[in-house]
Amino acid sequence: MKRIFLFILTNLAVLVVISVTLRLLGVDKVLNESGGINFNALLVMSAVMGFAGSLISLFLSKWSAKRMVGAQVNTNPIDPTERWLMETVRKQAQAAGNRHA
Repeated sequence: MKRIFLFILTNLAVLVVISVTLRLLGVDKVLNESGGINFNALLVMSAVMGFAGSLISLFLSKWSAKRMVGAQVNTNPIDPTERWLMETVRKQAQAAGNRHA
């Protein structure tokens, strides 16, 4: 849930920065005068396209990262070394406050 909230907050911040920058530079007025482009409609379209691309990236990132490096999720350790490693990682995650560890 926190990840989704930060995702939305980041995208909204990017839109605000883009909007303020374009308005300060006067680009919105130039667009309206020269070609009759509606600046607000352009901003809404940019938001929809940006959010869609970001969502696709967000949902595919974990899968693609594991696939690129050939990683596998190991839930059943098969030897003492793997058992020790998984237990060490679990303890560190719990110490860091990860509830899912």
